[in-house]
Amino acid sequence: MRFQKLMLWTLTASIGLTAKPLLAEEDGAYLYKVYCAICHEATDSEARAPGQAVLRQMTPEHILQVLESGVMKTQAAERSRVQRRILAEYLSEKKFGSVPPDIIPRSAYCGNGVAAPRNTSTTAEWNGWGVTITNTRFQASSAAGLSAADVPRLRLKWAFGFPGATTGGTQPVVVGGRLYVGNAEGDVFALDAKTGCIHWNFQADAGVRSAMVIGKTGDGKPVAYFGDQSANMYAVDAQNGKLLWKTKIDQNSRAAITAAAALDGSRLYVPVSSREESQVDDLKYPCCTFRGSMVAMDASNGRVLWKTYTIEGEADQVGKNSIGTQFSGPSGAAIWNTPTIDLKRRLLYSGTGNNYSVPATNTSDAVVAFDMDSGKIRWVNQVTANDIWNRSCGRPNIRNSFTCPDADAPDVDFASSPILANLKDGRQIIVAANKSAIYGLDPDRDGRILWQAQVGKNRNGGVMWGAALDGETLFAANQSFDAKSPDASGGIGAFDIASGKTIWSISPPPCENRNSCRPSHAAAVTAIPGVLFAGTWDGRLQALSTRDGKILWEYDTSKEFQTVNGVKANGGSMSNAGATVVGGMVFTNSGYSHHGGITPGNLLLAFSLE
Repeated sequence: MRFQKLMLWTLTASIGLTAKPLLAEEDGAYLYKVYCAICHEATDSEARAPGQAVLRQMTPEHILQVLESGVMKTQAAERSRVQRRILAEYLSEKKFGSVPPDIIPRSAYCGNGVAAPRNTSTTAEWNGWGVTITNTRFQASSAAGLSAADVPRLRLKWAFGFPGATTGGTQPVVVGGRLYVGNAEGDVFALDAKTGCIHWNFQADAGVRSAMVIGKTGDGKPVAYFGDQSANMYAVDAQNGKLLWKTKIDQNSRAAITAAAALDGSRLYVPVSSREESQVDDLKYPCCTFRGSMVAMDASNGRVLWKTYTIEGEADQVGKNSIGTQFSGPSGAAIWNTPTIDLKRRLLYSGTGNNYSVPATNTSDAVVAFDMDSGKIRWVNQVTANDIWNRSCGRPNIRNSFTCPDADAPDVDFASSPILANLKDGRQIIVAANKSAIYGLDPDRDGRILWQAQVGKNRNGGVMWGAALDGETLFAANQSFDAKSPDASGGIGAFDIASGKTIWSISPPPCENRNSCRPSHAAAVTAIPGVLFAGTWDGRLQALSTRDGKILWEYDTSKEFQTVNGVKANGGSMSNAGATVVGGMVFTNSGYSHHGGITPGNLLLAFSLE
């Protein structure tokens, strides 16, 4: 993996551009203005691409890789190799070969000067996204190994740097004393949880945003399952990182797996999302044809057992965009979250995203119940109708009635996993949060809404990544922000799941003199008895009292760190993955570059009481 990246650096350095650009199409500033600025200079609430300040922190080799084989491959497809190289140097403000690549020394690997712990048979673990099959993101005392009284004594144990990255890793998963994590560069690492030394690393075909889920083969050997941003699902030997199987589960060019799979015995349930709603900026791209889906797979061999789309039937042409390119629909209703398993009813619960194009469907912005055995949709509860949104909605110069019928469409996806919870009276309730509100649904009445609590202020607010549940109290981070109203901010709230009533709420810490700050909590939250862990946009990891939200402990991750693997690394914004608490340690990522105006970073941090 590192050898391949070293070869890319060596080759690009040896064939550097020496000729002075003579034509506008060979000028970096021109190429950027014409083909890139519309997204990367967005300053409104649609700013979802990294800004120039973030791009300048990247190497030209990294940008070229993203343009040619990463998430920008489709957008850059019509640019020549020379143009892509010119853009890479312009955006990074560096020449090819001027920055040596991060090479992890052999001493960073376990057994090469770094001792691994002797006892790796511990049963304490955090497996998958939500730690339980009902996605509570709650770690019991016995597995957490921490109490509220312990938390103020947490100290940094080690820091790990992701090579060449500007975003931290996936939700850390800890099983059997090993920590499994991937990142947007396609790197997957198995680390020793106590020391941070590397047991093995694996290179996926595309970026990895989904958390690992660890299972076992028929003979009891551990297996790590994860997906990538090209909709490939992988199984690798969790002991040595060797590939066991790989299956592409969706053929749409923009399909992706961005959430962790759910595992039940020998069956994987994999949600499928996409990046197509952002593709509308490319007026030559015939958008939109992607349909979200849930896929059941045989965990032993990667065979697809069933696949159920969230939209019936393939998209048909519905019109043309501003330059006459075909525009199709219906589309969208992606699944961005790990499904929740209901063994009693043999159902899977997932929330869906918005439609990308007309006509609207009744399965977008909805909670959907899938039959675990057949894949049949048992019921749908749509909480927001006619939510048709794509990037053209924020671009008046390119949208029309076909590409965006309503520029004020709310875009209130369910990105957070539903939680199946037990009430004191013996009933169960599904608690589902999206970018607008939190809903209590009745699983015995086809998801009928029991209550609703408003939390979001706009399409960039509400519960983005994940809530946590302790008993009958739900904790949720509201990441509301608005570039036009910087004072609009989110925070943390505690809710009674029986009624939806707010128990307490707190505001995020003020920005004060911090750079690239939005006053809100963005990352998924994690609970242990008495304590809630939450991350802020400006890089602060906080431990809050679950009783009243009082800060028990806080750590500023937005700075440079010395790492155990020798990679230069710094922290930044905290978003997406939340903290993992297991065995008396807390693990968290720092750095996020997927939206403009926030702070990139490439860190995984480990804290303990030692």
